Amino acid sequence: LILSYLGRCSIYLMKYPDTMVRVVDVSYLFLAIIIAIFCHEIAGECGYDACVGTKDGMVNVHLVAHTHDDTGWLKTVDQYYYGAKNDIQIAGVQYILDSVIPALEANPERRFIYVEIAFFWRWWNDQTDEMKDRVRTLVNDGRFEFTNGGWCMNDEATTHYNSIIDQMTLGLRFLNSTFGECGRPRAAWHIDPFGHSREQASLFAQMGFDSFYFARIDYADRDHRLNERRMEVLWQGSDGPTSEGTEIFTGVTFHHYDAPDWFCYDLLCRGDPPIQDDPDLFDYNVDERVDAAIKFAVNQSQYYRTGHVMWTMGGDFNYQDSHTWFKNLDKLIKYVNARQENGSMVNFLYSTPACYTKSVNEAGLQWHVDNSDFLPYSSWGHAYWTGFYTSRPAFKGLVRKSNNILQACKQLDVHRRKVKFNPDYSTTALKHAMALAQHHDAITGTARQHVNDDYTKRLASGVSQCEGVMSEGMLATLQFQPTPELSVQFCPYLNISACPLTEDNTQFTVVIYNPTQRTYDYPVRIPMNITDVNVVFIDKKAMLRKNITHQFVPVPQSTYRVRGDKGSATHELVFTATLYPFTSQAYYITKISSNSHHHAGRIRASTLPTTLSNDQISLEFNNKGVLQWMSAHGNRLSIFNMLYWYNASSTVTTSFQGNSGAYIFRPNTTDPYPINDKAYNVKVYKGPVVEELQQVFSPWASQVVRVYNTGEFAEFEWTVGPIPFTDCLGKEIISRFDTNLNTNKTFYTDANGRQIMTRVLNHRNNWTLNITEPVAGNYYPVNTRIFIRNETDSETKLTLSVLTDRSEGGSSLSDGSIELMVHRRLLVDDGYGVGEALNETGQYGDGLIVRGRHYISLADNAEQKQKAEQIAMSPIIGFIPGVSVTAPRTKSHKMGSFQNLLFKHKLKDFPDIHLLTMEMWEEDSVLIRVENQNEIYTVDVYLPEYLTLFGMRTLSIREMSLGGNVDISDTSRLQWNTDSPPRHTDPRHDKIIELTPQQIRTFIVNVEIYETNDKL
Repeated sequence: LILSYLGRCSIYLMKYPDTMVRVVDVSYLFLAIIIAIFCHEIAGECGYDACVGTKDGMVNVHLVAHTHDDTGWLKTVDQYYYGAKNDIQIAGVQYILDSVIPALEANPERRFIYVEIAFFWRWWNDQTDEMKDRVRTLVNDGRFEFTNGGWCMNDEATTHYNSIIDQMTLGLRFLNSTFGECGRPRAAWHIDPFGHSREQASLFAQMGFDSFYFARIDYADRDHRLNERRMEVLWQGSDGPTSEGTEIFTGVTFHHYDAPDWFCYDLLCRGDPPIQDDPDLFDYNVDERVDAAIKFAVNQSQYYRTGHVMWTMGGDFNYQDSHTWFKNLDKLIKYVNARQENGSMVNFLYSTPACYTKSVNEAGLQWHVDNSDFLPYSSWGHAYWTGFYTSRPAFKGLVRKSNNILQACKQLDVHRRKVKFNPDYSTTALKHAMALAQHHDAITGTARQHVNDDYTKRLASGVSQCEGVMSEGMLATLQFQPTPELSVQFCPYLNISACPLTEDNTQFTVVIYNPTQRTYDYPVRIPMNITDVNVVFIDKKAMLRKNITHQFVPVPQSTYRVRGDKGSATHELVFTATLYPFTSQAYYITKISSNSHHHAGRIRASTLPTTLSNDQISLEFNNKGVLQWMSAHGNRLSIFNMLYWYNASSTVTTSFQGNSGAYIFRPNTTDPYPINDKAYNVKVYKGPVVEELQQVFSPWASQVVRVYNTGEFAEFEWTVGPIPFTDCLGKEIISRFDTNLNTNKTFYTDANGRQIMTRVLNHRNNWTLNITEPVAGNYYPVNTRIFIRNETDSETKLTLSVLTDRSEGGSSLSDGSIELMVHRRLLVDDGYGVGEALNETGQYGDGLIVRGRHYISLADNAEQKQKAEQIAMSPIIGFIPGVSVTAPRTKSHKMGSFQNLLFKHKLKDFPDIHLLTMEMWEEDSVLIRVENQNEIYTVDVYLPEYLTLFGMRTLSIREMSLGGNVDISDTSRLQWNTDSPPRHTDPRHDKIIELTPQQIRTFIVNVEIYETNDKL
């Protein structure tokens, strides 16, 4: 007993080293025993050790007390937390947590799980030290258990994997720093997202989770799995050589995520009877309630393979008065289990998803391996949840751009440690805002308008904070000391040719930071009214000035319309910047006299038909101004591009769950209507940097097609809106590319910007699809790319790829065709809870205008992936007004050595290595994630090289799980009985690491910052 207590104490002391007591003499054994008993009382058991015993040979019903707390939907995240606006929805998360803690303390058998750390973090910060100690005791005893552990419960269809990892890291880090090992979640819990991505399963597995539970799958898939008893499987998160370590036990809940019918005991439940157990009262119902519970449990057990089933005892914002739940659950357990004396084979117990997983694992069964995904999701034959793949496209674009800024901001936060920096500038606000934006009612576009506005405001505030960080970091990479007089300024409206800082300025510096590991040429576009300027680049390595070829292109009419009064530029200055990894380049723009010699390229206007080309690709347009042919790699492809619209199904009954709405896509015809059969007001401009064609299809739909002087991707910049509404028709706008490729009903989409999924028209891998919605039922999320290829000619796998700058819904509904939905404006709600039509009215009240870009190419998969990374991690462009520097600042010997290493690094080529994360972790450590994007080859990476590039010396390296919260050597996972071999982790704490194909590895590196001896 003493050894047991001492063992428990040692565990506690490791969790909380501030309480460390050293026993240095055997004479203190008695004191040690006292301390050990004390530690037993406060440390308890958590994780799998805290699981309640089950009974062999019985149906064990695991009652999981939970609340599902949306971090924004009908109300904002703050309104949900405080319980404001209860006229919209009765929900106050602070009251849930206030209520649960004393309810758990009242009965040590009770269990409760909590998921959304964005709410718990708010609540925790409001608590007294006494309350925090009480919560720690419950966590250490395994009675209050964290499940999932992300900042939110993220969407799986429209999210980018980089953002998923970030939001999970934010929550898991808080749990680890606050509760230690007992705060580590073992089970992933995505009970509400609208379909499930295979990449999500892979990420959860790499974070060390043992299981993954969710509720929403296609209604037909559910029926099939129930019949086949495959509600629980081992999900393989990726294919082939990249699949190692990506498998995870996966279960589909039986009764959505609510309690079984008539067993909800929440004050929000209407009509469900409590357990009335006084036999002297007329409404005594114990026998009837127990009979119903046993009947439901036995029925459910027929569809699951072990003697264990899970009941999800909770729902949306349940447990605001926890006593009503727990009092009735106590009775339910008591009276059901009492029947065992009369031969009942049903056993009820308080449990958690992790404990349920442990019990299922101990059954020792062989599990079916599933390697497909659970997309798209349909709740019935005419309700495919594929509209949200595009809903609120402007917000989706903002989220993707904000992730771009956040990744660069975190890198530049590391860079600025080389100089004196302002600690008031922080990455925290943007981290929090981006984490919230991944919520399954945020980035999906399925929250109410005022909630979406709240998400937008948070992102804008976070970006504003990051601008201070980025300014200091960019100046540090240029070897300047930031001062109040010297800072980099930013223009958020460059995409609509608006930047007051540049439009009429006669002298300014353009600073461009490259957050990727690749050297490449990037086209820079600067709004200007002055067209007689010179562009100069200072080569810091060669100490030479270099005049840059540039040209001016007139701003298209669509831009005047979309930007309103935000800008006045008549032209865009365009030049090509050569960017090097993780550093900044400076270009100096100065006005010159009209008769001076400069390097502005001559613009040639052209007539139709015409061709846009460089030495790698060529686009041919017919006399209607429409794309007709595309050539690259010696291949010539017939291709037609046009904008179309689907007429959205709608009824006068807004509660009818078959309308097109925020969630649902349901066109009332299978063929879309062309916005026009030709382009008009076509203008063509050609110069030495870019050739572009400006198309207008209607007053509310236009496009600019560009081919730059380098690269094999053509840019299609579409501008759509305000979508007309006066005809009372809801419209869903698509861009479609039609080719003569024989694709055999097959196309390919990415999963969360990472792995590629094969899609087949009118087909599902796991069941026979009943075609009830031939358009919506074949739509899939496209996060970064979709492509088709010639499937019949094995020697000529000619591929057409379309890359996106945000998540969109897409498909290939006929051979050789790709379509992507870019905008939606709808008349009525779809009946799934939002209670608002998806009718974004925009800044001026007449309808939202959205601008985005598609990139098309005949490139292969590897080149697609590299381009997709460049789009997702675009350079950060800033401006310094009135500064013209003719030579770089001198540095100390140490910093000079750093710059030499940087220039040496520029000569290297890392086409497959991606620095996924570089951020400050503590004051003396950084978090690094490196990814091998190659699907075939293994590569070695020398970690200190990265730190050197950021001005730091490597002291020690510790490998972590993907979430950054657990040392890789401590992430042992439950093993499952399958034909697949178990994963053998090779933890690395040295400096050279091996990356297998598509592997991500995570490290915390203790560092020392290079210091300068000279004032900058």
